[in-house]
Amino acid sequence: CLSLPFSFSLHFPSPFPLLPTGNMGTLINMLPLFLLFLLLKPLQFVRITDPYLSNERREELEDYLDDLYSTGPTKPPTKEAFKTHVIIDSEMPLTERSYCDQEMKMKRVHNRLYCVKEHFFLRASYEDIQEICNNMFVQCKNGIRKCHRSRGIISGVHCALKSGVMMPFCEYTSSYKMGWVFITCQWQDDIGEIIPVSVNYILAI
Repeated sequence: CLSLPFSFSLHFPSPFPLLPTGNMGTLINMLPLFLLFLLLKPLQFVRITDPYLSNERREELEDYLDDLYSTGPTKPPTKEAFKTHVIIDSEMPLTERSYCDQEMKMKRVHNRLYCVKEHFFLRASYEDIQEICNNMFVQCKNGIRKCHRSRGIISGVHCALKSGVMMPFCEYTSSYKMGWVFITCQWQDDIGEIIPVSVNYILAI
């Protein structure tokens, strides 16, 4: 039995109408199908009910669960998303072999719960990374998209998927990198700024 530091309630729509009392055998036969339905049906609403959690912590956990089980369209890139998923704020050494396994979970890096094949973390301020978006276009690693290359040397970690399909069973190979960073950027209308979207490559020195 897994004991969680918080409790939450899950609300599902009924997968089939109520059966008459004389059809108990039919209900029993449908039970495995119903259990499978619960496993596959996305959560429509999650509410944290632990009275000992602060409002801020409760909202953070609810947002996290909503993010995990969201079925809507892919969220557009934002400044906050890049800060959360890419900028390193931990004190763990970048050379730690388990760095990616821990940070990918802590920073909730996944694609609708599926493991991402690769990811980069950067040790730099968001402002320094955003400034790279003003640099000239260069060719990305894949030779297709347009990237911007940093003028200075930046430290980071490259995470390459080693095994696993879905969170939290994704295992990664962590590789410390130091070099020129290649990023993609996009104009964001609501804030009137060009923002970094993804890290394409770190060209090691």
